[in-house]
Amino acid sequence: MVREAYLDHAATTPVDPRALEAMLAQLRAGGNASALHGAGRSARSAVETAREQIAASLGADPAEVILTGGGTEADNLAVKGMYWARREQDPRRTRIAVSAVEHQAVRETVEWLAEHQGAALDWLEVDAEGRVHRQTLREALAAHPGQHALVAVMWANSEVGTIQPVAELAQIAAAAQVPFHTDAVQAYGSLPVDFRAVGATTMAVSGHKIGAPFGVGALVAVRTAPLQALIHGGGQERGVRSGTVDAPGVAGFGAAAAGLADLEAEAARIRGLRDRLVAGVRERVPQAVLRGPADLGADSRLPGNALFTFPGCEGDSLLFLLDMAGVRTSTGSACNAGVPRPSEVLLAMGLTEAEARGAQRFTLGRTSTEQDVRALLEALPQAYRQASAAGMADHVPGGAW
Repeated sequence: MVREAYLDHAATTPVDPRALEAMLAQLRAGGNASALHGAGRSARSAVETAREQIAASLGADPAEVILTGGGTEADNLAVKGMYWARREQDPRRTRIAVSAVEHQAVRETVEWLAEHQGAALDWLEVDAEGRVHRQTLREALAAHPGQHALVAVMWANSEVGTIQPVAELAQIAAAAQVPFHTDAVQAYGSLPVDFRAVGATTMAVSGHKIGAPFGVGALVAVRTAPLQALIHGGGQERGVRSGTVDAPGVAGFGAAAAGLADLEAEAARIRGLRDRLVAGVRERVPQAVLRGPADLGADSRLPGNALFTFPGCEGDSLLFLLDMAGVRTSTGSACNAGVPRPSEVLLAMGLTEAEARGAQRFTLGRTSTEQDVRALLEALPQAYRQASAAGMADHVPGGAW
């Protein structure tokens, strides 16, 4: 029997046993957190305890934590909600400055606003390591003074692991009196995340990236954040996210957040595994190129991230061959209706389509072990030989996929 080596923690992390226990306890207890009777008050108490745990793990006040159905919803609420609110306050504010390497939850949201709501997008270019430079944002804001509704730059990239200078970028936005949103879904649970210290207006996080169940996340927002609701109904969550709160899911989220107390030591352990993985891949497949920050240090790259491009093969082919050997990885690229596409992040970093199509992302987390790394390094050489022999699929560069 092939032992599974799970190297796709950037996609999701297995549920923390403590989160599962908290979730099951609340499922058994029942109760609607909006109800006034005893069962409702008990559910509300569980929700508020979890909110405090989540806030403590994020350097935020509990009143700043708006519970959502996940990171994608949190990003949508921040971007659409602030765009609409700012445009209503001042009709000139229809521009959004957004990094070229955002997750689809932000990228597709701003593109929807451009297509349907008249937003003008200023794409902030990145360098070859996927980083937004401060001067790039300064120039974008200075080119259209008084016209920006918000700035959106992710804290850390899910594909290549680049950590952005979010505190400095937030300061630049604040100096121009423009709200700043950061998608911290990948950073949360891998890096120390301090909402107060970074100075953002809003910040999105997701539960299942830290060992909580699927379907729960949060938008952290200062009390003065200009937000309009996406979902209307019962007025829960400061009136901007109506709907019955998922008390069991939130309880699990809180327990997982409390489990991040050992983050510093765990990040160091994972970084050591990642560094051995990187060295091993380079030794066994010298043609492979590590993308993203060359500096693997704590301030430059997520501790569990390593994305390589493998020349002469399709990333999907390599993924399936590794999967047959029990090694679970990712191409790191978007997939639309089952059709693979080259990563927009890698293209924004200057890679060609052919280079981007050979991407393979290896991401480690709390359950990762030396055995997982060894399993990859044992399976990779043969998998790469077979994928290279299959070659690249026919495609006209720049053409439709």
